[in-house]
Amino acid sequence: MSPEDRTEALAVLAADPDAGIAERAKSVLLTQPVDSILIALSRFDADPRLFAYCAENLAAQRGIADALAANSKCAGAIVAGVAPHLTAAGIHALLDDLDRLTLDPRLLAALLLSNAATPEQRELLEETQKGALLVASELEEAAAEVMPEIAKRQTLLARLTKMTVVDRIQLAIKGGREERMLLIRDSNKIVQRGVLQSARLTDSEVESFAAMTNLTAEVLRLISMNRAFMKNYVVVKNLTKNPKTPLDVSLRLLQRLTAPDLKLLTTNKNIPETLKSTATKLHRQRSAARSGD
Repeated sequence: MSPEDRTEALAVLAADPDAGIAERAKSVLLTQPVDSILIALSRFDADPRLFAYCAENLAAQRGIADALAANSKCAGAIVAGVAPHLTAAGIHALLDDLDRLTLDPRLLAALLLSNAATPEQRELLEETQKGALLVASELEEAAAEVMPEIAKRQTLLARLTKMTVVDRIQLAIKGGREERMLLIRDSNKIVQRGVLQSARLTDSEVESFAAMTNLTAEVLRLISMNRAFMKNYVVVKNLTKNPKTPLDVSLRLLQRLTAPDLKLLTTNKNIPETLKSTATKLHRQRSAARSGD
């Protein structure tokens, strides 16, 4: 057996009803290399008994708590129990899995007590716990764009105004296109993240988000940090010409633009002057290189 397979098998045996077998397995588990345990914990089909054993007996060891947090198959209740041992990396993994995070109030509460959270992570966690309801007027204009039918629009807005932040996060993750188009403009940052984590999110929606000038700079930055989104050239192009995109992001994306799109950017009056001048310089360099060939 591979070291990770042996580790998982021993964890299963450690939960055996036969006390002799269980004790023998536990004693052998204590001799297993941490790296082998981490590999076993990272597997998508890891046995739940491995999670339980590691949480109860090994949580203080390097990387164990973070590995439990990073595996979406590990129950929130188990991760909540090891929260004091999480690092910022483990908390980051949970913020990238809002569905699991928001389904277990105990996990949220435990993370708020963590000393390892960065200031940004703490802000997001605190926003997740907010009980404030949404003010309908905040999204009325956006709803009118997305849903021309008045009765349908009013029904959705009425639903949203009765939802807590956690409810809206769940809707952002599991709702339909119309809900996502509204909730991406929610004033709560963690709700916006929920939209971008939805498994139902389409390429065309992300392309549309990247072009919206009424989204926050943080949403546009989150899009730029998602590798899957950035494989789509239309998303790259839309982010680059969106004046709300953070300048460091749009400057970094210039190199990826085709010659025609780069040329159009040099005459775009809506983008920051620094981006425009850099695009002009890059366009001249490329033109000179082609002339030299």
